[in-house]
Amino acid sequence: AMEGGPSARIREGDCAVLKRDEVFKAVSVLRRRKIIFEKQWFYLDNAIGHIYGTTFEVTSGGNLQPKQEVEETTTETKEAGTDNRNIVDDGKSQKLTHDDIKALKDKGIKGQEIVQQLIENSTTFRDKTEFAQDKYIKKKKKKYEAVITIVKPSTRILSTMYYAREPGKINHLRYDTLAQMLTLGNIHAGNKMIVMETCSGLVLGAVMERMGGYGSIIQMYPGGGPVRAATSCFGFPKPFFDNLHEFPLSKVQSLLSGTFTTETLPADPEENALVEEESNGLTEEKQTSLQETEEEPTTEAALEINPTEEQDTMDINAEDVEFKENKEKENKENVREKQIKQWERRKKLLEAAALLREKNADGLIVASKFHPTPLLLSLLEFVAPSRPFVVYCQYKEPLLECYTKLRERGGVINLKLSETWLRNYQVLPDRSHPKLTMSGGGGYLLSGITVILDKGKSDSSNSEALKMEEPSAKRCKLQDLPC
Repeated sequence: AMEGGPSARIREGDCAVLKRDEVFKAVSVLRRRKIIFEKQWFYLDNAIGHIYGTTFEVTSGGNLQPKQEVEETTTETKEAGTDNRNIVDDGKSQKLTHDDIKALKDKGIKGQEIVQQLIENSTTFRDKTEFAQDKYIKKKKKKYEAVITIVKPSTRILSTMYYAREPGKINHLRYDTLAQMLTLGNIHAGNKMIVMETCSGLVLGAVMERMGGYGSIIQMYPGGGPVRAATSCFGFPKPFFDNLHEFPLSKVQSLLSGTFTTETLPADPEENALVEEESNGLTEEKQTSLQETEEEPTTEAALEINPTEEQDTMDINAEDVEFKENKEKENKENVREKQIKQWERRKKLLEAAALLREKNADGLIVASKFHPTPLLLSLLEFVAPSRPFVVYCQYKEPLLECYTKLRERGGVINLKLSETWLRNYQVLPDRSHPKLTMSGGGGYLLSGITVILDKGKSDSSNSEALKMEEPSAKRCKLQDLPC
């Protein structure tokens, strides 16, 4: 089967997404690794080899079994009330107690049978309307049937997951806004894109998915290194990363002014990037442990250790010199490794710089927590004329300022500031209606197209010249008229 084809199989080491109703969680498929999802714990061992999109049931011992499609047992001429007016929610309608249900569960009785028992032991079930009965069954199924679907990650799924689980990590970028960005930015295979984002790598992943491994991307990053926590959830094949370059924002000004060198590299970014990767939030367990270590108070025991340290150092000095020599050898190797790494990073940096210097990028996507105006004004320099750019911001005001600044500067046309409105609908026979809860805001987009900026005249004199011309042209016409 083709990679990512309709019948792609779950393999060990894959990135997969678990789905239960409308809840998603990204995981790595590894053997004998306990996973906790929606208050359920299980192992993914049995899922390996199955097709993506398979629905599994959690059985005893946390094993996954593919769920057999069971025909819905439709009781002939279902008894149903005409309305729910006589039903009182006093908590006494269910004859099964909490302990009874626990006993059923311990026996290993399947969720479906538990639901059936609940229905049979409910005194009010047959008085409910048909709709209410359906709702009751659905609710109980959700509670007692441990069903999990494993799906292949995609932009749609991951952006929905991030937006629901940790919107702060992606600057509250809603999935429909992301879709708009990809469309407005005209992203397709063979493009040369500049992406500047602080959305954990979600926007970068979306762009990479659209480009399908063809073309090149330069990711501009703030700080020590690019963050690609979400990008790694997509599970892209290796070749996708061959044409992915990165360039630090701190070097943009020097690149534009022609003073750029690789001598003054930022401090080793490996450590910074790792810390940021760790706290990508999908691994909550990791994050809590990180926080715990940070917040540990200095205990008395820790303070007591200090006096004994001096004795230790004396003992070591007395020990043989061999240890020292080994250490030195290790240090030399480490230094060598560091040099190689640094050289490789320098080479990558030069490559990215060379790509930017061509100033012929096919588009620019910005979605960050920084103020868009200075970013856009400097990054647009690298974009070829007649190309689209899209800027996302969680708030409207910075984009308004950006809009006016661009208008003054010139070199852009078709500037548009937009916000998409999203509403979910329940679509069921006889009861389709908008969902009761709806999203407050998905952020704002400023989009436009670059044109050649006429550097000859400064814009202010340009507009003055226009003002001067208009009245004089009219005057000429008046003089030409025969008196």
